[in-house]
Amino acid sequence: MARADATENRTRIVRAARDLLGSSEEFKLNAVAKAAGVGQGTLYRHFPTREALLSEVYRKDVDDLISAAPTLLAAHEPVEALRLWFDGVAEYAEVKRDVFAAVEDAVWQDLSAHSLGPIGDAISRFLEAGKADGSLRSDVDPRDVILLIGYLTRVRPDEWESRSRRLLGVVLDGLRSRP
Repeated sequence: MARADATENRTRIVRAARDLLGSSEEFKLNAVAKAAGVGQGTLYRHFPTREALLSEVYRKDVDDLISAAPTLLAAHEPVEALRLWFDGVAEYAEVKRDVFAAVEDAVWQDLSAHSLGPIGDAISRFLEAGKADGSLRSDVDPRDVILLIGYLTRVRPDEWESRSRRLLGVVLDGLRSRP
């Protein structure tokens, strides 16, 4: 039973941290513990540092983005599936605007050292499906898309609503094949 409780506590801590990242100017571990309904000792047993917790939130969101790709492709045409996936990318980036730049360095290191990594693999699925049905350009690779959506780190909070999804639409239009 203790193992199940520990797993549930960890899940609640990560969920609370993600929620607080999106709603708070200042991210404090004591606020995360309170929101998760656990003591600070429990939080620190699972995540000894702020960075460890942020890394876990990041990993969870990346896992969610990756797992969404095949589901979206099964339910939608490639361009629409990619558009819906971009919506998820925008939500993800908005929540973690403050930590996105710090995580970006680790992603680029991973991209260089270990090919495109899991996000690149998810993007590959969309590109391959779109190339196969002729809806997406054949001269674009996953790194191109990652570079293009990297602008999300530069969108200011006061212009997020007016720019983020519109600009992702511009990226998507640029990825479409032309007759």
